[in-house]
Amino acid sequence: MTTTSFVADVGGTNIRLALVDENHVSSIKTYLCGDFASIDQAIEQFRVDSDVSHFRYGCIAIASPVGGDIVTMTNHSWSFSKKALSNTLQLEQLLVINDFAAVAFSLPELTDDQLIPLGQGHPEPKGNKAVFGPGTGLGVKHLTWTHTGWQTLDGEGGHVDFSPTDEIDLHIWRYLHKKHGRVSTEEVLSGRGLVNIYSALAEVNGCESVLQTPAQVTESARDKSNPTSVLAVEQFCRIMGVFAGNLALNLRTTGGVFIGGGVTSKLGGMFINSNFREYFEAKGAMADYVKSIPTYLINEHYHGLIGAKAFLTQHTERTR
Repeated sequence: MTTTSFVADVGGTNIRLALVDENHVSSIKTYLCGDFASIDQAIEQFRVDSDVSHFRYGCIAIASPVGGDIVTMTNHSWSFSKKALSNTLQLEQLLVINDFAAVAFSLPELTDDQLIPLGQGHPEPKGNKAVFGPGTGLGVKHLTWTHTGWQTLDGEGGHVDFSPTDEIDLHIWRYLHKKHGRVSTEEVLSGRGLVNIYSALAEVNGCESVLQTPAQVTESARDKSNPTSVLAVEQFCRIMGVFAGNLALNLRTTGGVFIGGGVTSKLGGMFINSNFREYFEAKGAMADYVKSIPTYLINEHYHGLIGAKAFLTQHTERTR
């Protein structure tokens, strides 16, 4: 193989890389970040493993702020200059975007096989879209169509205030307010958020809080070995529905609201069969406004690579 382009999806533990071949990702490989002293070494290993002479373009989606020339990862030791990395790899162009921006750019690319519909609604092809994902934190992005293609609307939606909508939410809010003061939505919709909900419900029900990790709460809810964990997962899904409905109201997301994130995927059927959609539509006088807006669970492991490819393709086509 001669020259081509690559995309990368970089997290705190793994770097996933793929070739861009006729507007598709191919030859996907995953490496441990800890096996390489720097990101250029990982990309060079991928080039060799993929039998490529050299890369022409590249796009890196990375879990860190990407505003300046220097990119320093939040949950790993890698730090690099965009300009220096581009020179080292001998690229004509290097693009670096936030990992959740890549998730947003993947949305128009995903097929029916890569999405699980949640309830009713039909998307408008160029309608505004929203995506959020409970994981280590709570990622949120909006995507809107412009004359130059899809564009993300940046912000920190995961850090908006958590607003209780029922008595159980109030118990959770009071529990977290005593611990932290201000309570952001990320404190309930994330891995630690699921544990926070469980701990708050254990306190109010006079039970011992014996589970310490999201995996423990999820597994004990799945096998119903801990009644409080079952209640915690149910409330987690309700809060997700409320939050998703708020995103739909914020920007009239007629293109759909999409849910990703590691926590949601691990909940699996417990989330799919929950009353998420009921709470999404529970908007009082605005219920009809959101009822026609579709909601989806992303069912594609490599959506970050797909989004990086979409961003790279859109940007390079515009600048050629």
